[in-house]
This record gives sequence, structure tokens and C-alpha cells, in this order.
Amino acid sequence: MNKLTEVVIEVWPVSADDVGLWLVSGNDAWRSEPVRKNSDPHATVTNLLETNGVAEGVKLLHSTSWRADETAVILTYIAVIECNAFVLDQWAHAAPISPVIPDAVGKPIPVEATEAPIPRYIDVLMHGLRHLQFLLQTDSAARSALNGRWPDHLAVFRPALAGMYDHEHGQEPITLSEG
Repeated sequence: MNKLTEVVIEVWPVSADDVGLWLVSGNDAWRSEPVRKNSDPHATVTNLLETNGVAEGVKLLHSTSWRADETAVILTYIAVIECNAFVLDQWAHAAPISPVIPDAVGKPIPVEATEAPIPRYIDVLMHGLRHLQFLLQTDSAARSALNGRWPDHLAVFRPALAGMYDHEHGQEPITLSEG
């Protein structure tokens, strides 16, 4: 029997304090069960945030990407969660997010031009953070939500437009200029 493709939601909850950026969920995103027919992706995201006790502190919620994964299509969201002081005081299991992680793990898995990319979880998270930096530069509502510590912490996550998968030439990704 052929099973239909399901839609699953993935939320990467991030927060910022004076120390830096943090993944509130620890070492991975929060993922939902398949989205129900009588629901929608945004409601599923909201329910996932409520289930994990952070719905009240969400400052920005944005869908950053999608990918196929076995029998599901995963819709990826990044949730910016407000923090009053130090992240670890609110979420003891939060993990720091360092801009040097991509250098430490290397480039994404290479694929041919007509093949689907094979992103690792770290690639998905870094893409989400570059997405926030892009929104900071291009979206007034996001810029208003990403105030305080966020602009400084996101400055190192340049929005990459191309070159992420360039394994032959060793080129740096093409990025947006400041301003």
C-alpha cells in the first residue's frame, strides 16, 4: 500500500543574551507529528511552542525552508524567543550557537546541479540564522522584533546567496553587502 507524504513541522527555537546566541531546545530542533487535516502548519508551530513552554516569549516566527525526509516534507521554522537575563537561567539545557560551527563541520554534502540538496541539521540551523540576518536587513517588522542584542550577534551570519555547495573551487559563498 502506498502511503502519502506527510507534512511535519520543525522549529529551531533561538534566544540571545549578552554572551551570545543559544539553541533553547538543546542540541536539536523540536519536531511535530504530521500536521492534521483540520489544522495548518502555523497552528502546528504554535502548538509545538506551547508544548515546550515558550509560546509566551516568541518575538519572531518565520518559515525558513523545507526539505524531503523519507516519507515526510519537513517545514522548517525559526522562533526567536525573548530572554530577560541569561539564557541558561531560563533554559539550563540550551546549547550555545557559535559562528565557527560551519568551519568546524565543513561544507554541506555535495550534490549534482539537478539533485536535491542533503542538508545536515547544522546546515538547516545556520541557514535559519542567515535568514534572520537577511530579515534584519530587509523587513521592518523583523527588524523591530530583532532588537537589543540580536543585530550584533547576527552580524557574523552573512546571508549566503550562492556558493554553499561549491566544493571544487573553494570559494566563499556570495553574500549580501552591509547596509
